[in-house]
Amino acid sequence: MALKIGDKAPDFELSTKTSEGPKKLKLSNNFGKKNTVLLFFPMAFTGVCTKEMCDVSQGLNAYTNLNAEVWGVSGDNPFAQEAWAQKERITVPLLADYEHKVAQSYGVSYDSFLPQKNLGMAGVPKRSAFVVDKQGVIRYAESSDDPTQLPNFDAIKQALASLK
Repeated sequence: MALKIGDKAPDFELSTKTSEGPKKLKLSNNFGKKNTVLLFFPMAFTGVCTKEMCDVSQGLNAYTNLNAEVWGVSGDNPFAQEAWAQKERITVPLLADYEHKVAQSYGVSYDSFLPQKNLGMAGVPKRSAFVVDKQGVIRYAESSDDPTQLPNFDAIKQALASLK
């Protein structure tokens, strides 16, 4: 079951690959400083995920102006994420939840991703969005079993605006 509004956000530290090399990002490092938008997505190099991360990258200033940092989280390795980000000009930091532990702790992992295609891919994150405030409390939560359904970005921005 996905975490809900009012729950304490599980802390985590995940790898990301930047032009300066690999580094770790830790959720609690934002506590007391800024809000964090966590966007879980199934996998890099797929159509809907590319649209989501490209759209968010193009509108990143709106989140910065709301005192928020946006992170994309998937089970892809950081090198695949970096190649995808470079190819598609994605500027959102992409975090590698390679063992699916963070998706599981947030309650947003599939038991079986696209079971009708018999891919046998357990643990892939559902398309989900969480707004974590500066105190580490979830202020917005959304998760969909439908991998083609994008998050409600207007509602995410409204939640952030209420935290200013």
